[in-house]
Amino acid sequence: MENFFTILGGMGTLATESFIHTLNQRTEAHRDQDYLNYIVVNHATIPDRTAYIKDSSLENPELKLIDDIKLQSRLAPKFFVIPCNTAHYYFSELEKATEIPILHMPRIAVEAIATHYPEAKRVAVLATEGTILTGVYREELKAHGYEAVSPSDVLQEKVNRLIYQEVKENKNLNFELYHEILSDVASEMDCEVTILGCTELSVLYDAYDLTKEFNIIDAQAETIHRTLVMMGKKDLEDDK
Repeated sequence: MENFFTILGGMGTLATESFIHTLNQRTEAHRDQDYLNYIVVNHATIPDRTAYIKDSSLENPELKLIDDIKLQSRLAPKFFVIPCNTAHYYFSELEKATEIPILHMPRIAVEAIATHYPEAKRVAVLATEGTILTGVYREELKAHGYEAVSPSDVLQEKVNRLIYQEVKENKNLNFELYHEILSDVASEMDCEVTILGCTELSVLYDAYDLTKEFNIIDAQAETIHRTLVMMGKKDLEDDK
């Protein structure tokens, strides 16, 4: 197969499924051959990223991610996409394992702020505790001149529950909790933009369009756009 890219997924599987579905929906295609060539690696047994970040005595997912990168590099994809924000904590080590470009989801999300919300200064980040603790988004936002604002402990608990108990554990897209969280951000955090920095939150973003009510940057949606651009395809979302 020529002219293809590789998706390193399974973190989690529903999020990977959402990435693929949205990518296909946004690809301009009138026949089978118009869709993109890609390989999906759904490595669902990679250890939990946040669990390891919070407790380094647990199994380190980095080693398995590096193995996947090395193995898939033999097939020579154009680039890699990793639809898991927390996994980008290991980005620099993954880059060292291959000469093939890896899209940096948090960086792509932050770069999109200037396009969608050029007046923004303070940016709220909703993500796993692991992503918040590692500062993946905080560093990118600072580098681009934004102030990163993290949720309170109470709000983070709600985000944790939505990601882990609702989406990951029960496959439940809890609209009420999702809307409550975004409302809390709007009323409590004094931010112009909210980044959804977890692909489980991206599943909810795809299911419920709240962009007219809240200023949202979805990291997965922006990475899908970048993927289409890099593959020379029109993004149908641009017509909306």
